Amino acid sequence: MMSGEDVVMEIKKPHFTVRLHERSLEVDLNEGVRKELEDVLEAKHVLRESLGFLFQTIVPLDVDLKDIDSVKVDKKGQVKVVIPSRRDITIPLKPNESRRLVEKMNELIALEKERVLRDEEESKKTRRALESKISVAKAGAESLERMGR
Repeated sequence: MMSGEDVVMEIKKPHFTVRLHERSLEVDLNEGVRKELEDVLEAKHVLRESLGFLFQTIVPLDVDLKDIDSVKVDKKGQVKVVIPSRRDITIPLKPNESRRLVEKMNELIALEKERVLRDEEESKKTRRALESKISVAKAGAESLERMGR
């Protein structure tokens, strides 16, 4: 699903695969009804938007790293991903796999949030520059209009 992004880490389990990308976390189920539900939700964007919240505890969906509030290893050694306005995702891994994944995720989450802030600042600068040029153009047009009267 995450085309164009390199997989930074991949952990394969009998029933699911965890792929950590530079900008996202992807948990795909490998078989059964859950896999079929996941395929339908991922293929139909409208369904994913409207029904995704109902299935988030059944079907893990892809998550942008910028949207993750925190990630840690819980008491059972599993990965707990906290996402605001969504149920937390728990990924059942071995403790050593969990520690590796959490460490790498925390590193990438920080980088992704910095990138998003930089992009927002660039966008603000560009918008201010365009607004300034538009104001100058409007003033020039008004001046020409007055001169033509």
